[in-house]
Amino acid sequence: MKKKLILSIITLIVMSIVAGCGFGGGKVLDRMEKDEVLNVAFEGTYPPFNYLDDNGELTGFDVDISNEIAKRLGVKANFVTSKWEGLIGGLKADKFDIIIGQMTVTEERKKSVDFTDPYVITGSVLITREETNDISKLEDIKGKKVGVGGGTTFEEIANSVEGADVKLYKAFSDYLEDLKNERLDVIINDQLLVSYNIKENNLPIKVASDILKVDEVGMAVNKGNEDFVEKVNEALSEMKEDGTYKEIYKKWFGSDPVEQ
Repeated sequence: MKKKLILSIITLIVMSIVAGCGFGGGKVLDRMEKDEVLNVAFEGTYPPFNYLDDNGELTGFDVDISNEIAKRLGVKANFVTSKWEGLIGGLKADKFDIIIGQMTVTEERKKSVDFTDPYVITGSVLITREETNDISKLEDIKGKKVGVGGGTTFEEIANSVEGADVKLYKAFSDYLEDLKNERLDVIINDQLLVSYNIKENNLPIKVASDILKVDEVGMAVNKGNEDFVEKVNEALSEMKEDGTYKEIYKKWFGSDPVEQ
């Protein structure tokens, strides 16, 4: 177990070093076709979307989607991991071509980057310990200790409730642990992510609310690459039409995707 953990840590360190090196200037489509590589970024610590398996290999829903998109574009996917707060900055600094890492489309983010068509429709929910019975609506978090990822739409939702004691974290696993250990009263995160983790890891937590806010998740690209965005959208559309997208979705979530 320790050997696998060390291998996983080394893998992420190497990927982070790669993330520090730009892939050269020029438009993304031209560079991708020349190098025959699509450089894809995400956190790499966000199961079931993108994470390291027991063998230190990147896996997850986003990995499968990225590989399929790359294949349809006639190239190979190269994965780069980065901390969440550094993803958009890294994209704008030309350290990778595209973010395929569960980034919700927002008006604020659209000022910095362009998005493809949504590739996931999901939503944020309240998550509590199993025995908690007084939190089921957003207003119930007033006066509660609320854990969320910094710089996420979940932070915005938590801060919309006056009197909520909002705690910011860098990793989902950290605030999940604090919830389980009663250092938090409630956390806010994606319903797909949480449902998967409850099922896979038999966690003593529950989804305590209906969807608070529907999220459209897109792939982020530097502005000025409309031709590249169009190609990615075409590949995504083909995946949905021929059933490949549904196969990947069902593999990871055990249900049909929400209509998009």
